[in-house]
Amino acid sequence: MASQTKLKILNDPIYGFITLPSQRIFDLIEHPYFQRLRRISQMGLSYLVYPGAHHTRFHHALGCLHLMQKAVRILKYKGVKISEEEEEALQIAILLHDIGHGPFSHAMEHSIVEGVDHECISLLFMEELNNNFNQSLTLAISMFKGEYERPFMNQLISSQMDMDRLDYLRRDSFYTGAAEGNINSERLITMLNVVNDELVVEEKGIYSVEKFLIARRLMYWQVYLHKTSLVAEQLLIRVLRRAKELIDDGKKVECSSALNYFLNNKVSRESFNKEVLAEFARLDDYDVVCAMKEWVKCDDFVLRNLCSMIINRDLLKVKIKKKKPSPQKIVKHINLLQQKHGLSEHEAGYFVFSGAITNLAYKKEQNNINILHKNGKINDVIKVSDQLNLKALSKTVVKYYICYPKSED
Repeated sequence: MASQTKLKILNDPIYGFITLPSQRIFDLIEHPYFQRLRRISQMGLSYLVYPGAHHTRFHHALGCLHLMQKAVRILKYKGVKISEEEEEALQIAILLHDIGHGPFSHAMEHSIVEGVDHECISLLFMEELNNNFNQSLTLAISMFKGEYERPFMNQLISSQMDMDRLDYLRRDSFYTGAAEGNINSERLITMLNVVNDELVVEEKGIYSVEKFLIARRLMYWQVYLHKTSLVAEQLLIRVLRRAKELIDDGKKVECSSALNYFLNNKVSRESFNKEVLAEFARLDDYDVVCAMKEWVKCDDFVLRNLCSMIINRDLLKVKIKKKKPSPQKIVKHINLLQQKHGLSEHEAGYFVFSGAITNLAYKKEQNNINILHKNGKINDVIKVSDQLNLKALSKTVVKYYICYPKSED
């Protein structure tokens, strides 16, 4: 094959031109593991609510890379010592931080793999890439795991105001049109500094931090925990569980070989070896969508109807309240469904269920966002802020939902 021209600049709708800083970064982006992120939705099934929300984990990862470059540039300008090796490691770690996401982002973690979250799979991918790149990712992995001796570097990758959050809030706001999440990520980064190897925000950035936390709270209620997105993801989880259940009962379920592997095998953290990782690398949103398009014609009532609801956007009724739904209400809807379609209680349970959602914009005592005063004193943002509602953002709000067929309302 002819050698490819090395593309060094990418055009992003949020930040404009993004420069790829090194050949190694370029080669990592070109790797099939990373290219797979083009086929993994950033916001799962949220496009059923917000039609523009079709951006991918690939977009997000490149945005995070750009913000990390800017953060390092600002910190070095302010006199923070960061070596070339550390700088590249930070860029690699943030570029690959989400590489372990499965189809539709979070649905996979709750259906066909057991006790294996995307952070764990991201680390497995990074370790495999480290072998392929002559152990040149070792420092990046150490930072990603929070083991590196300079804590602020892990805080740039994973904390309550990291490059991940600074990108996804702004990006998701852009693609959904939900203006509440449109934070000023550039100003927040410009206000960053380091004291005793811990990340801080300079005092004049306090209002930008306040807006960031409020935006995070609003985006969760309005976008990430939107009731339609919520029920769609729950249905997708149940689609995959039902398909696996049918296969376990000896029934044939047509799908791609990559998806078939996970439906036919019990995958846990202990069994997630190199072979499983190779199969996972072949799996993306398209496998699941193509499977659901086939399954709308299958004989099984449960799988057929679950898939039809998602494909045709004819979802379950969902109600969100401050109190748990009564067990009697759930039993009532299950009984109605059983009588109408001749289903077992177990089968009806795929269409009638309840659960809880939580929203916590800021976790006190965990990777605090610390404000650096002009006199050198450092305080948690909650203590410094004159916004009374900022304290409320550090309290977990719990709401409860119940889902059932619209015809049973």
